[in-house]
Amino acid sequence: MSSTPLLDGIRSPEDLRARSVAELDAIALELREFLITTVAQTGGHLAANLGTIELALALHYVFDTPRDRIVWDVGHQAYAHKVLTGRREAMATLRQYGGIAGFPKRDESEYDTFGVGHSSTSISAAAGMAIAAARSGSRNHHVAVIGDGAMTAGMAFEAMNHVGDLDCNLLVILNDNEMSISENVGAMSQYLTRLLSGRLYCSVREGSKRVLRLVPPVKALAQRAEEHVKGMITPGTLFEELGFQYFGPIDGHEVEGLVTMLDNLRDIEGPRLLHIVTRKGHGYAPAEDDPCRYHGVSKFSPEDGISPSGKAKAPTYTDVFGAWLCDQARADRRLMGITPAMREGSGLVRFSEEFPERYFDVGIAEQHAVTLAAGMACEGLHPVVAIYSTFLQRAMDQVIHDVALQNLPVLFAIDRAGVVGPDGPTHAGTFDIALLRPIPNLLLMAPANATECRQMLTTGFRHEGPAAVRYPRGVGPGTLKGDALDALPVGEAKVEREGRGIALLSFGALLDAALEAGEALDATVVNMRFIKPLDTGLLRRLARSHGRFVTVEDHVVAGGAGSAVLEWLASEGLTLPCLTLGLPDRFTRHGTRERILADHGLDSRGILEAIRRGEQPVTCSSDDGNVTFRSFRTGSQE
Repeated sequence: MSSTPLLDGIRSPEDLRARSVAELDAIALELREFLITTVAQTGGHLAANLGTIELALALHYVFDTPRDRIVWDVGHQAYAHKVLTGRREAMATLRQYGGIAGFPKRDESEYDTFGVGHSSTSISAAAGMAIAAARSGSRNHHVAVIGDGAMTAGMAFEAMNHVGDLDCNLLVILNDNEMSISENVGAMSQYLTRLLSGRLYCSVREGSKRVLRLVPPVKALAQRAEEHVKGMITPGTLFEELGFQYFGPIDGHEVEGLVTMLDNLRDIEGPRLLHIVTRKGHGYAPAEDDPCRYHGVSKFSPEDGISPSGKAKAPTYTDVFGAWLCDQARADRRLMGITPAMREGSGLVRFSEEFPERYFDVGIAEQHAVTLAAGMACEGLHPVVAIYSTFLQRAMDQVIHDVALQNLPVLFAIDRAGVVGPDGPTHAGTFDIALLRPIPNLLLMAPANATECRQMLTTGFRHEGPAAVRYPRGVGPGTLKGDALDALPVGEAKVEREGRGIALLSFGALLDAALEAGEALDATVVNMRFIKPLDTGLLRRLARSHGRFVTVEDHVVAGGAGSAVLEWLASEGLTLPCLTLGLPDRFTRHGTRERILADHGLDSRGILEAIRRGEQPVTCSSDDGNVTFRSFRTGSQE
């Protein structure tokens, strides 16, 4: 007998809407059990998804999806949404190669109205959809679901400011999973907000506003009185000032109440904000007790929870950074640590505990994080910005305008550089070299192992100007050697293997794969270490003594480190065949890091095969014909 008899009969939101409201609580219990079991087998985001099960049920129950549009912010809380929209069986392939994505994806389902992965985009996207619907005469409803964390980003408030001014027909649901409501206050709050969302109240309020417009002094007095009352009984004055009708807060785990509220709000015109309170991990005690640990999980036993590892693990690159940060902070009181809401992910937990007065979590506000660092640097401090490569993309103007243009000593510790894996293209760190390399004054490095990562962080910290160290997810090859704060000579590469004929130039984490290929070819293998500046002295010597260059990088070929080598060859007037190996000009799919790299020919076998294929060279020249060089076509590494 099935343990999920009600859920078994739901293949689409239409099936859900055929059920009675009284059955929704039981469906929520089955859905919660299904998600715990499934994510325990595949890994993925758990705590956030357990907190939005009732909300997903209520949204699809009340609204006519997919005709009505629901836009999930970030999307790591949309697993219940995926199950309810016909992807229950596919959840067994969640975040796996060839399986369904861990985030909403437009080409995966018509119910995924907007592709997401980064935060704070939902209100802007849903507003754009609402504007388009209004122009076409459509009466579709548009709902943006955004968390309290995502609401810290400036983009969310930019969108709200604009929507309030447009009088756009949009419902924003603020999913607040940090605030708790005691039973008595909560009950009164729900009663008041249900009352305030009723058609009678809205009609009276709108009618009163029209009447009061004719009597300006009375209108002003009424507005002041209304604001004072709202300030006493609701926390929504800020949203009201932005042009939104505010409702809440209500219990986000009371599904019948959610349905009643959404049913009322559906027919109200204009910008509305519903404030719901949920709890991450709701219904699964281990995740409720430790939502950070259960945010993103690997496979685990649902009965036992995540078990602590019995043996010591090799430090990840993130661990190496976290330890270095504390060591460098003890050695230099100028060091300040900054992160945009990634304390755990970027390895700053220990630093935040040992140096709380020097630790700054700015929330999901990457632009602010970078300019905050620039301001600190102007006054003699030496900030370190710990940030994922994919999130650094959101602050490139600040990197250029506020940091590099003023040549300020800010160190960027860029985690999750290169292919990331199961989180897919929204989280891939495959563009940072192309974004950072053209920026004047900036020092750019890529370590091949943990020891080198530590040395590069010290090198960048001591650099009198902006510097960046990009390192991948996971554990690097070899073991970490020592805890000294040693620096590397700026711009100096390292020959790892002397060979002949071919010079294999490796940038960063793929050095071991390059060395394996180099052994088979008897090629020279170089750990380039510095992307900017290049070791041009070594390159010049190698160009004279070798017949071909091959560059290898965990990054897109376009604008990457290999492109830097080609540009240098052209500037020197050197004619030399050069094969650039990296990621192609398209977004990577989701799967394990190892599988994605192998798919694109960036393991040892792929590198070896690409070189042996000996693709036909193509001659390139400058406009005036004075500089020529030959480059081998990269070709598809699929």
